[in-house]
Amino acid sequence: MAIKRLEVSNPKYTPENTQLLTIHSSYLNRRHDVSIYNVNAQGNDVPIIVLLHGVYGNHWVWMHLGGVHQVYESIKASQGLSEFILVMPSDGGIFDGSGYLPTSAHDNYDGWIVDDVINAVIETVPNASNKSHLYITGLSMGGYGALRLGAKYASRFKGISGHSSITKVEDLTSFVNEPVSMYECENDEESSILHWMELNREQLPPVRFDCGKNDILIESNREFEMSLRENAFSYQYSEFEGEHSWEYWHEHIQQTFEFFDEIEVRLKK
Repeated sequence: MAIKRLEVSNPKYTPENTQLLTIHSSYLNRRHDVSIYNVNAQGNDVPIIVLLHGVYGNHWVWMHLGGVHQVYESIKASQGLSEFILVMPSDGGIFDGSGYLPTSAHDNYDGWIVDDVINAVIETVPNASNKSHLYITGLSMGGYGALRLGAKYASRFKGISGHSSITKVEDLTSFVNEPVSMYECENDEESSILHWMELNREQLPPVRFDCGKNDILIESNREFEMSLRENAFSYQYSEFEGEHSWEYWHEHIQQTFEFFDEIEVRLKK
């Protein structure tokens, strides 16, 4: 599907190395926004990291609540991190969070991310292209989105990471007022991370996820890790001190950058 309309911020008036997009989505039939960092990246076919936000948030929270761009620049300066373009889209703006799902009652928040957002970045960022490697990560609801979309579209992504992730739709009820039925898809398996991981097992890229030991979602993450272990998936799982908070995500997005960088370095050899 083609993007209907696209507005791009003027670099004369936009913070350094940042670009803002408003996309009239072909999947949602309305406008939604994207923040992009490192639009002045050096090189060609620069890899893209899609960062998905959690409930209550929007495209700006990764930068302006989480300081993700500062973490990226700090690691790049100290460790020689690869060039990445950081892409931070709105989830679609329904309820307290869309779940990044193609819901039967509403719209395709799944296609919005993997098609409209990525295509708009390739169209508007000079050093991004169809050859750019794609990576996906997220926090909380965005962690669920990253794990599910990364597994569903496994052939498109080179790495998947989740922080403090919701691991099943039922977890959303800890954060939103809407009943789980509002997130129903055309079939029950659509929302299952494990379903897509099993279906695309042979194409599944490297996966990592972590959770704070005092996080409301810690038991859910432990159960998910056990399911992956029982089904003989390859993955990395870590637990750290911390809660479901921006302090935790600001600190541990570093693990995601390092994980994706290791993959990118291998792919370039």
